[in-house]
Amino acid sequence: MSRSRRKTPICGITTAASERFDKQTWHRSFRKAERQRLASDPFSEPHHFREFCNDWLMHKDGKYYWGPEHSGAKWLRK
Repeated sequence: MSRSRRKTPICGITTAASERFDKQTWHRSFRKAERQRLASDPFSEPHHFREFCNDWLMHKDGKYYWGPEHSGAKWLRK
């Protein structure tokens, strides 16, 4: 995508290509816990998804603002 540019100079802090494995893992554990909860007591309160994931333990753990010193076209490419 030669013409694709970021609108804001913000990028994720990462060494990983994707968070796919992290998301699959915690979604799987969340769905399993909900199935077990519904099987044991269908009228109980649902789990909150934050019980199963921690954003800081995932491979991409935050975002970084580059600022005006990186406003050139090279830095804004996707």
